[in-house]
Amino acid sequence: MYFCYLLRCADGSFYTGVTTDVGRRVDEHNVGKGARYTTGRRPVQLVWQEAHPNRSSAQRRETAIKRWRRDRKLALVRDPTV
Repeated sequence: MYFCYLLRCADGSFYTGVTTDVGRRVDEHNVGKGARYTTGRRPVQLVWQEAHPNRSSAQRRETAIKRWRRDRKLALVRDPTV
């Protein structure tokens, strides 16, 4: 099982990623071992996650979300069915 997830960074920006263990990955981001983007924007907070049956499905969703504007990401956080 893979997960696509969305983090809110300390500066208010969003980070989207894919993992098999969301809790572990959020912890990695918060100690500076996650993505370069989040290293200088700690602490991060998990605001959304979605399960996928395989990695390719999760990565397709991640790519789609990364193309979205901020307002659409905010809508996803408010209503996960978006």
